[in-house]
Amino acid sequence: MTNIKTSFLEKVGYGFGDMSSSMFWKIFSYYLPFFYTNIFGLRLDQVGILLVVTRIWDAVSDPMMGVLADRTRTRWGKYRPYLLIMALPFALSGIFLFTTPNATETMKLVWAYITYIMMMTVYTGINVPYGAMLGVMTDDSDSKTVLSSFRMFFAYAGSFVALFCWEPLCNHLGGYNTPAGWLHAMMVIAFLCFVLFLLCFGLTKEKIHNESTASIGSDFKSLLKNAPWWILIGAALCSNLFNTVRGSAVAYYFNDIIGQNVHLEFKGMTFLFYAGLFLSIGEVCNMLGVALATPIAKYLGKKNTYLLSFAALIVLSVMFFYVPVSGTGYWLMVILQVIISIFTGIISPLVWSMYADVSDYAENRDGTASTGLIFSSASMAQKFGGAFGGLALTAMLGAFGYNTAAGAIQTPEAVNGIKLLMSWIPAGVSAVAIIIIFFYPLTKKRMQAIQEELSVKRNLK
Repeated sequence: MTNIKTSFLEKVGYGFGDMSSSMFWKIFSYYLPFFYTNIFGLRLDQVGILLVVTRIWDAVSDPMMGVLADRTRTRWGKYRPYLLIMALPFALSGIFLFTTPNATETMKLVWAYITYIMMMTVYTGINVPYGAMLGVMTDDSDSKTVLSSFRMFFAYAGSFVALFCWEPLCNHLGGYNTPAGWLHAMMVIAFLCFVLFLLCFGLTKEKIHNESTASIGSDFKSLLKNAPWWILIGAALCSNLFNTVRGSAVAYYFNDIIGQNVHLEFKGMTFLFYAGLFLSIGEVCNMLGVALATPIAKYLGKKNTYLLSFAALIVLSVMFFYVPVSGTGYWLMVILQVIISIFTGIISPLVWSMYADVSDYAENRDGTASTGLIFSSASMAQKFGGAFGGLALTAMLGAFGYNTAAGAIQTPEAVNGIKLLMSWIPAGVSAVAIIIIFFYPLTKKRMQAIQEELSVKRNLK
């Protein structure tokens, strides 16, 4: 069996790609609902509908991009060229998304739909090929987990930078509660994202040149009867739903429950306890979880590691509900955030590595080298999870009577609803994830057999 290696520099370069994507994605996931309701000026129901309706286009654009990338032929490979082509549109789309026009409510809503659909389309155009590169940089399942771990380590590093700096950037560049502050902060982040994708293109290389002998229809037929793919889609949806619901609730939790002027003391130092700090602590601990993912998965297997991590998230999420909003309680929140984030960090690289395994399974069984199509479904699961998470957040806030007016004092029902979005509701999502992934059939032993068979088939071509 061949074993194609990747250099340390290639691993770092691959990581830069998701570092860029995650800087955008985490800001969108955690701050976009708050931006739309409290800065841009949309109603909660308008935001919820916007986030879900735009997913209808994603259901078409993601597979289309996967099919297109699978059939692209250039001297740079199938997937890598899109990192260069789409880097600038990616940055510009983020800037347009956080632009608040001076217009009527109707025109602002139209602008929100146009810019959000544009952003998600460009995101698809660069992230589907980027994700599919994992399947053509190495042919070894364990090496794919290592690459995926580098990817997620840098992703969380980018998220840390974006989330930690977001509120200070907004304040410094126009004000946290002003449209100008949000737009100028996004311009800074967008420039960094542009540079990182160019570095990713320059430092990586496609090494496996697999070509599909099947038609597009056969690729889709193979996908639809791929049982491990269906199971992984369900598990990935739950993972993204967990992160989006809980992460998006943080801005509301700090704005309406903790407040804007709470300080923590540590060894004589005093510092502001704000949403960006809380979220960025999580990103650092996600990085620790990513570092633990490879050795734990190598020992327990990817499936068992996934199951145990979500079991821990159930317990930890429920505990968060009972933490008091006080000096001691603030530190307990930080501790729980640390542990929860370590486990979500362990889960993240497993998902992407498992998609690469599903791609090998499909190629071995059906002869369909549809890596791009399969990874397009990963992108779609990520965006659907984010959309349904945003819908759940806004719908539940509305049901609990959340008041979006500036400076509004929330009712006890609304406060309790925000606390549920940080605790019991993510715990329920974790329980569903455990049930789904229990049926995942691609064990470590089975993947070793598949890779041996694939090695022979590829060498015969």
